[in-house]
Amino acid sequence: MPKSDQGVHPGRYQIIPRTLIFLTRADEVLLLKGAPNKRLWANRYNGVGGHVERGEDVLSAARRELFEETGLANLPLWLCGTIVVNTGEAVGIGIFVFRGECSAQEMRPSDEGALEWIEKGRLNDLPLVEDLPLLLPRILEMRPGDAPFSALTDYDEHDRLRMNFAG
Repeated sequence: MPKSDQGVHPGRYQIIPRTLIFLTRADEVLLLKGAPNKRLWANRYNGVGGHVERGEDVLSAARRELFEETGLANLPLWLCGTIVVNTGEAVGIGIFVFRGECSAQEMRPSDEGALEWIEKGRLNDLPLVEDLPLLLPRILEMRPGDAPFSALTDYDEHDRLRMNFAG
C-alpha cells in the first residue's frame, strides 16, 4: 500500500505516541520521582518513558527511553497494554505500556528525576501521578504472554481523570 493510501488527513483524530515502562525486581517496582523543576509531574512518581520519535517502533522507543533515563540496556520488555488519552482536543495521546524484570543493576541519574525502587506495599503512600493507582495493580499482576489490556482515559467536567479498561 502506498503512503497516499494510509488515510492520513489533518481532520482525522490523531494521537501522539509515548512509552511508559515499569521494571520490577522481587517485590519492588522502579519509579521515577519527577524532578522538582519539571513542568509536568514535579515531585510525583511515575514509570520511566517518553515520546516515540519519527522512525522508531514503540519497543525501540521504550528501550531508548529506558536507557536515557536509567542507563539500563538490553532488558527484555513485554507489552502490557495500550492507553488512548482523550485530551478533548483534535490530538490525543497513545501510551504503550511495557514491563520488564531487572536484577540489581547499577543505574545512572537522569535530569528527569530520581529513580527509586519502591516496595509494592508502599505504593499507596506515595504521591503518584493520577493514573498509576489504576494502572499499577493491573500491570504488576501481568506475566509475559498475558494478553495486553486496552484502556481509554478522558476527563470529566471537573477535569478529573477517568480510565476505562476494555473488556
